[in-house]
Amino acid sequence: MYLPPHDPHVDDPMRFKPLFRIHLMERKCATVECMYGHKGPHNGHIQIVKKDEFSTKCNQTDHHRMSGGRQEEFRTWLREEWGRTLEDIFHEHMQELILMKFIYTSQYDNCLTYRRIYLPPSSPDDLIKPGLFKGTYGSHGLEIVMLSFHGRKAKGTKITGDPNIPAGQQTVEIDLAHPLQLPDIENLRDFSELSRIVLEVQEQVRREEQEEEQRQEEEDRSQQAASQPAVQPPGGEGAEGEETAAGAEGAAQDKAPTSQPFVLPMGVISRNEDYPRTCRICFYGTGLIAGHGFTSPERTPGVFVLFDDDRFGFIWLELKSFSLYSRIKVSFQNAEAPSREAFDEMLKNIQSLAT
Repeated sequence: MYLPPHDPHVDDPMRFKPLFRIHLMERKCATVECMYGHKGPHNGHIQIVKKDEFSTKCNQTDHHRMSGGRQEEFRTWLREEWGRTLEDIFHEHMQELILMKFIYTSQYDNCLTYRRIYLPPSSPDDLIKPGLFKGTYGSHGLEIVMLSFHGRKAKGTKITGDPNIPAGQQTVEIDLAHPLQLPDIENLRDFSELSRIVLEVQEQVRREEQEEEQRQEEEDRSQQAASQPAVQPPGGEGAEGEETAAGAEGAAQDKAPTSQPFVLPMGVISRNEDYPRTCRICFYGTGLIAGHGFTSPERTPGVFVLFDDDRFGFIWLELKSFSLYSRIKVSFQNAEAPSREAFDEMLKNIQSLAT
């Protein structure tokens, strides 16, 4: 298992924890050992379910128990997973969230199903290289997010989840067609000024979406009314519209300064105060928020902040919160998707599992 570093140190390396091991014996036999717990390796089982999927089962879960009971197990888990003790955590809400995570993760006793995930395919036109990032999520600690590019959109998909937003859900979506011009550094400290800029762009996006829906409805009606659909030559109005939008996006990025001062507005909470004080460019985006158990999910406006090739941030406007993301630099072998279609299908599958 690859675990993120201790919160909130997103730039620290990932941690490695073995969960099971296989001994290959003579005569094509093998033995499986579960590595979970603190009493050493013990008997386990692995089953190949289908292509790109397998399950593990511990046959001696009593080896996972501690003499001090669940309280000792929780305190040990807290030291290992969070790098702190219960006495270090004063915030009652954070204690509740951490306890929920412990109960949720420990109930499986290393009896798990694994499914293959692909790293996102890259293109020379991408804003930065796509991949896996460690991100701060307030009292939830650090989580793993996959950044991928889809034309005029970029998506951040949760690979690890929490009691509010499960793994597989799209935590942030970035609208690459709507770059944001941040105010000067003094005005940027004013949260209401940043909020005004973002909400204006949100309204613009809403209008454009409505116009696009109306245009699509008119085209559908025209095609139904015509005895034969009109064939539009290559490079027609539709293609030209997309090209114009892409061109506008490219022009906006070309005009953007290579570096501009950045500071979080007053009142925006950040787990990591060691964020970069300069950024390359910002875009309008939305972030997914929900209650415990993924209840009442909704997409809310925010700001995607690109710092450099390996770090970006997201300001959650409604939560007045800031997440900082840092690239995972572990090399994963044989993790490339065989095709763009295969990657998109995988994203759909992990989201459907979470839903």
